[in-house]
Amino acid sequence: MTQTTPPDASLPTPLRCLTGALIAGAMSIAMYAMTSKIATTFATKPMIQKTTMATNIATAVRTLVVGSTALGAAVFGIIAIGLVALGIQVLFSKKKASAEP
Repeated sequence: MTQTTPPDASLPTPLRCLTGALIAGAMSIAMYAMTSKIATTFATKPMIQKTTMATNIATAVRTLVVGSTALGAAVFGIIAIGLVALGIQVLFSKKKASAEP
């Protein structure tokens, strides 16, 4: 059996936090743009079904698609905000630790 060392429990650097925030923010903006395009496409193309059940299913699928992309945009946006806050917290905690004797 091999021994593994536990992961380092130190805080990440502020640069890594801000880099992750930029990536998550870019993904959030991309997901928002995709949500907007999908919603516009669905709004401009009418549903042409002859039965009520087909219309209900098509409406449910459209709602599910727009909702899932909007959820992705929101999740990545919240992650970006959290990573910025973590970067600020790490920056101040390192300054505080270096100032104390």
